Amino acid sequence: MSDGIDGDPAQILLVEDNPGDVRLTQEAFKEGQIDNDLHVVEDGVEALDFLFKRGEYADAPCPDIVLLDLNLPRKNGDEVLEEMRADETLQYVPVVVLTSSEAQEDVVKSYELNANAYLTKPVDPVDFIEVVQSFEQFWLSIVRLPECEE
Repeated sequence: MSDGIDGDPAQILLVEDNPGDVRLTQEAFKEGQIDNDLHVVEDGVEALDFLFKRGEYADAPCPDIVLLDLNLPRKNGDEVLEEMRADETLQYVPVVVLTSSEAQEDVVKSYELNANAYLTKPVDPVDFIEVVQSFEQFWLSIVRLPECEE
């Protein structure tokens, strides 16, 4: 089994409010070849608390990569991305938008906010798992990620 950065498990933050998509993502990472710790939060406010180490997330690790849904309660994915990119310590953390939206304006807006990639969630569970595993292979095996500045 491969490891994340520096031989440690890859730290992945999944920001997703749909329990079915969370379950499929967990399953895909469990079946994958990369040693990882998958952290899950359900809305944009919780995501920012995790990223900025506030409240119950004071000891949260800095993620190697963030998988971000756009349609979230309390704060949407665009707002999370905007706050991340405005912060010195989080601006270089790779963010992959993983959403059901195929709307061109969502794609454009995500890239304007400096998302690193935009993936549309397939409806079919088998295809969904395949997309997540492709993401895992590319982003955690091939791409060199920046190290977090804690």
